[in-house]
Amino acid sequence: MKLTLGFSPCPNDTFIFDALIHHKIDTDGLTFEVTYDDVETLNQKAMKGQLDITKLSFHAFAYAASQYALLDAGSALGFGVGPLLISHKLDQETLAERIKSDPGSLRVGIPGKYTTANFLLGIAYPELQNKQELVFSEIETALLEDQIDLGLIIHENRFTYKDKGLTKIVDLGDYWEKLTGCAIPLGGIVINRNLDREVQLKVNRLIRESVEYAFAHPKSGIDFIREHAQAMDEAVMYKHIELYVNKYSINLGEEGRKAVDTLFNLAQERNIIPAIQEHLYI
Repeated sequence: MKLTLGFSPCPNDTFIFDALIHHKIDTDGLTFEVTYDDVETLNQKAMKGQLDITKLSFHAFAYAASQYALLDAGSALGFGVGPLLISHKLDQETLAERIKSDPGSLRVGIPGKYTTANFLLGIAYPELQNKQELVFSEIETALLEDQIDLGLIIHENRFTYKDKGLTKIVDLGDYWEKLTGCAIPLGGIVINRNLDREVQLKVNRLIRESVEYAFAHPKSGIDFIREHAQAMDEAVMYKHIELYVNKYSINLGEEGRKAVDTLFNLAQERNIIPAIQEHLYI
């Protein structure tokens, strides 16, 4: 049986899926037609129900839960992994003054409307509404060229912004952890609800086994990971993996599910997302 599978070319995703798509584990009769897209493109595809299995932001999952269920394997959650709000010219004090006097004048570059980063920005700074959607890798340049006043960065950019003379305003992951005490849920792997339950459970098991294989053989997928990481330095590449792939990627468990539930409950209370009727998990 062939299933369509979408994930990003970022090192954490290629690390997770290498063993699965290259048959380093027994895929039990399943094959996968893979597409590689940035997270916001994957979010949009999920909301249109275009793939059988896909990575997506938890923000986007709120709008795709009628079509997809969340797998226990493959998610990106953790402590100290949240998006950063950065600037070239502003500091915390100046930002607070601008938010109080004229928040609409603050131009914010975000990596996508339905990213979890934007989700958290809405919780922490609901006043910031003048947002420009950019590919995540373009945000630092937009700040340096004064196209935006604030940038919301994710992925490997958290390792590079300082070298470019940019300044952290707030770590939204740290904000979330202090607010809730939970790990921050960034992205998950979901599967189409129309697939047979047996297939859903098999895919969940195979992704878990793929993550376990990657942990047991961390250099096995190096060429595949490097190929899709493009010009990323190898040290940064492995920092990226270490940051985003952890025990929650093997199995959400009770702690991981609590974090996801807390995120959705808080967002619904603040009218950031609509009420969700479906059970979230497989």
